[in-house]
Amino acid sequence: MLFNTTSQLVLGSGSPSRAALLKAAGLVFEIDPAGIDESAIRLVVTRDRGATPGDIADVLARAKAETVSERNPGALVIGADQVLACGEDLFEKPQSMEDARRTLLALEGKTHQLHASVALARDGNVIWAHTETAHLTMLTLTAEEIGRYLGEAGDKVLSSVGAYQLEGLGVHLFEELKGDYFTILGLPMLALLKRLRLEGSTAS
Repeated sequence: MLFNTTSQLVLGSGSPSRAALLKAAGLVFEIDPAGIDESAIRLVVTRDRGATPGDIADVLARAKAETVSERNPGALVIGADQVLACGEDLFEKPQSMEDARRTLLALEGKTHQLHASVALARDGNVIWAHTETAHLTMLTLTAEEIGRYLGEAGDKVLSSVGAYQLEGLGVHLFEELKGDYFTILGLPMLALLKRLRLEGSTAS
């Protein structure tokens, strides 16, 4: 597959994993993190009756794409976000290793959902958005096993909303995965690439 450069492409995220996915797919892009207050947006969205975790991910992805596209005129901007839900509880990225430990203790032995959303915007307007959901069942783990995992994985787990990285040691924590692999990593790549082809950002 060949890729053209007729449209400037910008990733409105500082996520190393999302950048790695786009780079591996052969896309040429710039990085401009949105820098929005995600916690404040989550709070507003969850106040809306009937708002689902998928709705929250969608709103955040759109907000990132819109914000970054306003300061990159003419560029096609990718915004993305991921929300982890386990029952009625929503999780954010852990701020410390102790937070990561608490997250894993809450998820062990249960099935949780990862809702990943991606949006494209140009000149401050979202022109496309898409959300996918994956279901992940974690093994039953003891506090000691979780401690050993965190000790081996290190602070890289702080970049993952679930305190695990499925593409690394985190895969050992799971019993079953249902859903698209890219969605689990935080970016529904197949849907995104299909839309980028329609926008003229890729050529096959």
